[in-house]
Amino acid sequence: MMKHESIPSEPARVEARLWGKEHGLPRPYPVICHLLDTAGVFGALWDVLLSDQLRARIARALGLSLGEARGVLSFWAGLHDLGKITPPFQAQVPTAFAAVRSDPAFAFVAGAERERAFRHEMATHWALTLLLDEIGYPGMGRVMRRAVSHQVAQLLGGHHGCFGVALQAKEVAHADAYQPGLGGDGWATQRRAHFEELRRATGAVAVPRHGLSAELAVVVTGLVVVADWLASQTEAILPVLPPLGWRATPEEIDAHWVRAQKAAPGLVATARLGRARFTATRFEEMFPFEPNALQGDLVARLPRLVGEKGSGLVLVTAPTGDGKTEAALFAASVLGRAAGARGLFFALPTMATADAMYPRVSEFAGQALGGERASTLLHSMAWLSPAYAAASSATGASGAVSAEEATVTEAGSWLRGPKRGLLAPLGAGTIDQALSAVLPLTYNALRLFGLSDKVFVVDEAHAYGPWMHQLLIRLLEWLGAFRAPVVLLSATLSGRTASSLVDAYRRGAGFLEPSEVTPCYPGWLFADAATGEVSEPREVGSGRARRLDVRVRPVTWDTTAAAGSPVSAKGRRAALREALEPVAAQGGTALVCCTTVAEAQQTFRDLRAAFPDLAARTGGVRLLHSRYPAHVRQRITAECEAAYGKPRSPEQVAWPRPGSILVATQVVEQSLDLDFDLVVTDLAPLAQLLQRAGRGRRHTRGATGRPAWALPEEEPRLVVLEPVGDDGTMLVPRTWGSVYDAGLLQRTAHLLRERGAGGVAVPEAVQELVDAVYAEDFVDQLEGSAQRELRRMDAARQADEAAEAHLADMVAICAPADVAGDLHRLSRREAGVSEELLTTRLGADSGRVLCLYEQPGGALTLDEAGRLPLPTGGGNGLTHTQLTQVMAHVAPVPGRWLRGAEGHTAPPGWDKHPVLREAVLLRVQPAGREDTGAVWSGRHGTRTIRTSPVGLETG
Repeated sequence: MMKHESIPSEPARVEARLWGKEHGLPRPYPVICHLLDTAGVFGALWDVLLSDQLRARIARALGLSLGEARGVLSFWAGLHDLGKITPPFQAQVPTAFAAVRSDPAFAFVAGAERERAFRHEMATHWALTLLLDEIGYPGMGRVMRRAVSHQVAQLLGGHHGCFGVALQAKEVAHADAYQPGLGGDGWATQRRAHFEELRRATGAVAVPRHGLSAELAVVVTGLVVVADWLASQTEAILPVLPPLGWRATPEEIDAHWVRAQKAAPGLVATARLGRARFTATRFEEMFPFEPNALQGDLVARLPRLVGEKGSGLVLVTAPTGDGKTEAALFAASVLGRAAGARGLFFALPTMATADAMYPRVSEFAGQALGGERASTLLHSMAWLSPAYAAASSATGASGAVSAEEATVTEAGSWLRGPKRGLLAPLGAGTIDQALSAVLPLTYNALRLFGLSDKVFVVDEAHAYGPWMHQLLIRLLEWLGAFRAPVVLLSATLSGRTASSLVDAYRRGAGFLEPSEVTPCYPGWLFADAATGEVSEPREVGSGRARRLDVRVRPVTWDTTAAAGSPVSAKGRRAALREALEPVAAQGGTALVCCTTVAEAQQTFRDLRAAFPDLAARTGGVRLLHSRYPAHVRQRITAECEAAYGKPRSPEQVAWPRPGSILVATQVVEQSLDLDFDLVVTDLAPLAQLLQRAGRGRRHTRGATGRPAWALPEEEPRLVVLEPVGDDGTMLVPRTWGSVYDAGLLQRTAHLLRERGAGGVAVPEAVQELVDAVYAEDFVDQLEGSAQRELRRMDAARQADEAAEAHLADMVAICAPADVAGDLHRLSRREAGVSEELLTTRLGADSGRVLCLYEQPGGALTLDEAGRLPLPTGGGNGLTHTQLTQVMAHVAPVPGRWLRGAEGHTAPPGWDKHPVLREAVLLRVQPAGREDTGAVWSGRHGTRTIRTSPVGLETG
C-alpha cells in the first residue's frame, strides 16, 4: 500500500449539506443522493444494455462473479462525482457553500475555492486512487498506470469526456500539496465518508483482482456517462428529492438507495436504451422477394460458418445494383444473433445517402428485429431530413414510449439529444459520426461504447481517401477488440485495400499475422474474431452479367481559359451534344457526370441551349449537385429518384421513358438507386467510372424498354470524355484542381484505351481491372517520357497518401493494445491539434452560406419571393421550428469562398445556436435573370457570390 493521509479513528458521518445537483431544483440535492442514484441507474443499464457475453467478459477480466461485478461497477459509477466534495465546486452555490465554509472542519487554503480550473472530475481522479488503494485494490508500486486503483480513478475522472493525465505515486500520496482545490483534511474526511457509505449501501465489498483491458474500460466508461446523464435529469431527481431536515443517516441513505434502485429501470426504459433482438432467421422473413445469386450464397453458407466459428467480419464486393444492402442486412442479422449484438449502425459516405438509408434500416427493423428498436439518423443536418423530422413528430413531444409499443422504431427525445445518437439500438448516418470515435475528441469513448455492442455496416468502403481510410483502419482495430460484428460493402475494392481493412479487424482481435486477402468479384469472405481465420473468398455468379460498352472520347481542353468559361472545353461541348442527340430526339434517359460543381452548372446551361425542346419540358434537363440550399437539394433528389429510380411496378412508368438528361457531380455515385439508358462522364479514376457505369440500365425492362438508339439490354453504354491538349496527350484541366490524382487518371485512361475497346465483362473482369490500375508494374508497360511522367505522378501520389495516412495516424487515438493501462492516451492530442481542427479535417475544407434576400424597402428574407422574414429569437434563441426553417436554406460551399471577410450581422437570438454561428450570412440583391429563373448576388470580401436555380456560384 501507499503512504496515506491520516485516517480518523472513527468513521465520519456523511454531511448532507454538501450538494451535488442544483439547477432547476427547489433546493440543492445532496451529493450522496446523486452518487446513489447513479449507482442505481448503472445497475439497471448493466442488466438491460449489455449482452450476456459482454457481462461475462467484464466479470472475468476483474476476477469477480457476475453478481460481484455488477455491485462493484455500480459502486464505481456512484463514485464518479466524489470530486464535487471540494471547495471550488461547492463554492458555485454561495448559499449552500456558506453553511459549510463557516464550519472549522471544512478549512482550506486561502483561495482554494477559486481554483475553478480544477474541475470536479479532475478532483475525482486525484482523490479516488488513494481511497481505492486503502481498501485493497491491486497496485504496482510507483507505476500508476499498472495500478487497478489508478485505472478506476482515471476512468471515473473521464466521465465528462476526457481522461486526465496519469498521476505519479508522489502526487497521489500528497494530493493536497499539488492540488489545493482538494481542500484540507476535513474535505478528505468527507470524501472518505461518502466513499464508505456508498460502498456499504451498494454492498460492493468484493475487490477486483485485475484491471480492465482498454476496450472493456471504454464500455464501463460509456455506462458511467449514460448513468450519470439519466440520473441527473430534473424529472429523475424531483421524485426522490429528500425532505427538508434530511440528515443522511445510514437509515436514510439505505431508504434512498431503495428508491433509487426502484426508479432506475423506468429511467432506462423511458430513454429507450434497450436491446434490439435479431429474431428473423430466413431471408424471406426480412425481405419481400427471393434472394439473388449473391444474397442466396450468403444465405446458404454464412450461417453455418458463423455457427462453427462465431461472429466476425464479412466483406461483400459486388457491382452497383446487385443487392449489397440486403446482403449486408442479412449478414448483420446472422452476425448479430451469434454475437448477442444489441443493434446495428449503417455508416454511409454522404448525408444524402444516410437520409435514404434511414427509412430502409427502420423498415428492416420492423420486419426482422424484436425488442427495443429505437433508431436515429446521425449527421450534422439530420434534423432537416424530412423522414427523420416526420419520425420525430410521430413520437410526440416527450418521446416516451411504453414497453408495449415495441414496434415503434423512431427514437424518442432523449436519444435525439446531443452526443446520444449512437446509443440508440439502431441507426444510419455518415461515416464521420463513427470515425470521430477514434479521434481525441470530447466523449470519443462514448462513441466507441455506442458502437461496441452493435453490428457495424460500412457502405462504399472503397470511397474514402487516405485520411479517412486510416481512421477506418483504427476504428476496425477497436471493433475487433470489442468482438463487434462488422459488414463491409464495396463496389470496387483492390486486394491491397481489402487486406488492410480485414487485417485491422483481426489485429484488434489479437491476430497480428497478415492475411493477404484477395477478394472475389462479385463475392464475399468471412473473418472470425475468435481465431482470426479468413475463409476462402466466395466468387458468386451474377444474375446481371453483361458487357459494358466503353467508348473513350478524347476532347480538347483549353487549359488557359478561366474555370467554367465557354471556351475552356469546346471539344467537350461538341462531344456531349453528339452523345446526347439520340436522347433528345428519340427518348430515353442519360446521366452526364461532371468533375466539379462549376462544370456541372455550365454543362447544364450548355445542354439547355443545345436542346431547347427538351429543356422546355418539365424534367427534360435536370441538375443535381451539393451546392444548393438543403431544402432545394432534398427536393431535386426526390424528383430524380422518382424520375430515374426503380419503379415500384411495371405499370408505374411507360418504357422507353421520355427523353431526359440529368447533369450531376459525384453525388450520384453514392447509393442513390438511379437508372439511365446512357452514362456520359468526364474521365475519373477507374473505381469511380465503374460506379457511374453501375447507373446504366440496372433495372431489367426487356427489348420494349429500350430506346430505339440503345444497345441490347446486356450492353449498357459508358462514354468517357478524356481531356487532352492540342498534342492529343491526356491532361488534367486546371479547373479540376486536386479532385483526382493525375497518375490514377493517366493509368485509367491508358487501361481503358487498351482493354475497353471490346467492352468490359461485368462483373467478371472488374476485380482484375481494379487491381491492374493500381499495379506497381503498370509503368513497365509504357516507354520513354510517358513512363517517366507516370513514375513522377505515382511518386507524388504515394507521397501525398503517405502524408495523409501519417497525419491520421498521428492525430488518431492509439490502438487498444497500445493503451497499456493509461486511458489518457484516448484523450491526448499532439501539440497544436485542436478539437476544431480535427472536426474540420473530417469535413474537409467546407463552409456554409445563408443567403438573405434584400426586398424593396430593405427588408431581408430567407426567400426571394419575400414570404419568409428572418426570424428573431428571445433569450433562449429561436424555436425549433424557426431554426429548422433557417437551416433548410443554408447551402454548403468551399471554405475558401468565405475566408478573409465577415458576413452580415446575425439577428437577435441567433448566437444561441452553434449551427447558426457556423453559417456566413450573405446579403444578396437582384442581379438579372437567366432562362431558368432569377439571379441574385452579393459581395463577400473581394468575391461575388451568386445564387440562382442552378445553385450557388462565384466569380
